[in-house]
Amino acid sequence: MTDNNDKQLAHIVFFDLNDDSDAARQQLVEAGRKYLSGHDGTVYFSVGIIGQGFDRPVNDHDFSVALHVVFENKTAHDIYQTHERHLTFIEENKANWKRVRVFDSYVA
Repeated sequence: MTDNNDKQLAHIVFFDLNDDSDAARQQLVEAGRKYLSGHDGTVYFSVGIIGQGFDRPVNDHDFSVALHVVFENKTAHDIYQTHERHLTFIEENKANWKRVRVFDSYVA
């Protein structure tokens, strides 16, 4: 197995919500900003609601909120996964999650 710790890692998460109201979407975005931004080893962070008006056949509309975090490497990602703020985010918000899909990939 190749050691990929010298590569940046993109951590993309798509949340489908039980309560899919605008208020619930915004609440999750705000919680994401509060708990998931500013972690050591973060190169890029963004969180937001699904974009309206993207209607090409390839557009996936099966989510409410998307989180995008790029880490310096897998070690930074692994530390984030067990960080108290990340765990608090999960605990405070998971009750409204219908489905969560996580896509992790190394990026150039």
